[in-house]
Amino acid sequence: MDKKEHIAIFTTASLPWLTGTAVNPLFRAVYLWKSEERDVTLVIPWLTLKDQGLVYPNNITFASPKEHEEYICQWLEERVGFSPGFSIRFYPGKFSIDKRSILAVGDISEIIPDEVADIAVLEEPEHLTWFHHGKRWKTKFRLVIGIIHTNYLEYVRRENNGTLQAFLLKHLNNWVVGIYCHKVIRLSAATQEYTESIICNVHGVNPRFLEIGEKKREQQQEGVKAFTKGAYFIGKMIWSKGYRELLRILQDHQQELSELEIDLFGSGEDSEEVQKAAEKLQMAVRIYPGCDHADPLFHDYKLFLNPSTTDVVCTTTAEALAMGKIVVCANHPSNEFFKRFSNCWTYDNSDEFVKLTLKALAEEPAQPTNAERRELSWEAATNRFLKAVGMDKQLDKRLSRNSSVFMAASLNLQQTVDEASAYVHHVASGFEVSRRFFGAIPHTLQPDEELRKELGLTNATTK
Repeated sequence: MDKKEHIAIFTTASLPWLTGTAVNPLFRAVYLWKSEERDVTLVIPWLTLKDQGLVYPNNITFASPKEHEEYICQWLEERVGFSPGFSIRFYPGKFSIDKRSILAVGDISEIIPDEVADIAVLEEPEHLTWFHHGKRWKTKFRLVIGIIHTNYLEYVRRENNGTLQAFLLKHLNNWVVGIYCHKVIRLSAATQEYTESIICNVHGVNPRFLEIGEKKREQQQEGVKAFTKGAYFIGKMIWSKGYRELLRILQDHQQELSELEIDLFGSGEDSEEVQKAAEKLQMAVRIYPGCDHADPLFHDYKLFLNPSTTDVVCTTTAEALAMGKIVVCANHPSNEFFKRFSNCWTYDNSDEFVKLTLKALAEEPAQPTNAERRELSWEAATNRFLKAVGMDKQLDKRLSRNSSVFMAASLNLQQTVDEASAYVHHVASGFEVSRRFFGAIPHTLQPDEELRKELGLTNATTK
């Protein structure tokens, strides 16, 4: 009678890899669980030691899933201030070097027992289902929600034959997401379009950044100079993450920005090239290794410059606003959510970038209102998520409505086409040749002996 609904959140990455699909689903899990209205399980990839060495920073590795889980829970508790009570389960994964991504091995939907398969949240549903071969997600779960994190089309367009690759990938993504998801949330309009999708930023910021911002606001209210440093940028040091755009603007406007001093923080494949390009500028551009954005060395900067347009919703922009800084960023769909904040200043061209940058250096950030601070929190993000997918309604009413809609839909042509399409994907994903043709890692239809042993699987399934 009082059975709680169960939410299983599947994602494509895990700590200590500090990428968006590792961090944001983790916070989503803890804040969905915090309401005490539902049971939550976070399902994340487990990698062999070899793959861990390729993915995780600072030589961090784990000998067992239990050790990995303890690391995650400790990291999270240090940031939210309470002990998380949701469950963590692991699915077998392998790291694709060419895609710089973790891909699932086997049928990961089987990680969740059928008796508690109420709701599944697929973080990056296209990524999780490209090579899925197993039970259909819509059959396994009563409600499947896909959250689109990444603009994959923008990335592949930058590769060889990028236009053709983007065309094919667009249709593949539409196909698998349509097959496996009942509802789709796009974090911003900067992502690929999906039929009947909802645009809603369902992400918040690490509470640490709001605490930093509150201290800065108190200093401002007391008349203390809260920000003593100038401009900076932080992000993975690859050209596509905004460094190309930033250095081009600085190069083209060196005379107007001759007094600007900017510090760049990041590590990545293009670090050496970025360093060389910065050294050619006749202005003060200092480059430092990547660092946690919550580190005290960032607290006193007052201006965050972010010209990137490849992000869907830029996490560092949200973090900078939470810390009370001025953010100068491009007038782009990825920044639409941030335009409501008084300290977010957007530009349409490089001349406006220069004008806003000089203005920001001459002024102090506005004190964020309580409403603005709440909008950046995970509590508000969780409420937006629940409302966007109709989970703010009672379970019995929602499920009875879905059941009646499903029975009616099963009689029409669209349902027949949908089932047929799912069957075609199931067949195609079951052959090694076709899997490899579409980019799957070889021999990942089932977990290998090493993964089965480490995860305690008794046979060649993920059960």
